[in-house]
Amino acid sequence: MGLSEYAVALLLFMAALKVSTAAVYKVGDDAGWTILGRPDYNKWAASKTFHVGDTIVFQYNPNFHNVLQVNHSDFQSCKLTVPIATYSTGKESITIKHPGHYYYICGIPGHCDVGQKVDIRVMGSSSPSLSPGPTPRSSPSPNPSTEVPLSGESPKAAEGPSPSQSGVPALIKVQLWLAMGIAAVWFIV
Repeated sequence: MGLSEYAVALLLFMAALKVSTAAVYKVGDDAGWTILGRPDYNKWAASKTFHVGDTIVFQYNPNFHNVLQVNHSDFQSCKLTVPIATYSTGKESITIKHPGHYYYICGIPGHCDVGQKVDIRVMGSSSPSLSPGPTPRSSPSPNPSTEVPLSGESPKAAEGPSPSQSGVPALIKVQLWLAMGIAAVWFIV
């Protein structure tokens, strides 16, 4: 095998490894998205380090809860003006596309007030500074999403979440991509 074939195989392997390192986080871990037992979503979020490419999963009973992505003001006050996105299926998978803050609350009256809200702070891939993050597309609306401004900026369009609903842990994905990369190199040789 020539040097150029090794370089191509190495680049493909590195690209596959980079794509597969994203993590999947279930909001509230085993408790899920609920008010029962009063989960501390601030503590939960503070114990995680979120990055671009990670997937946030909200799992809940849609008869009693929903998920609304809101701006910072609505998050702080629990007074909903206009949600950025509304989810109501019971299992939402939201892939983070940009660094910044993502604010989510339950829109059922009183639930946000008792703590059913979470601020997901997403770190950039190369810098620890935070900037506005995108809003995933509302389910099931096909409208484009908007970014949540951090400080008085106007929202701008962003692409919605990927349709991936995979619950496969990131480590297994890394192992799968590693095996595929080795197989590709073996095939080229």
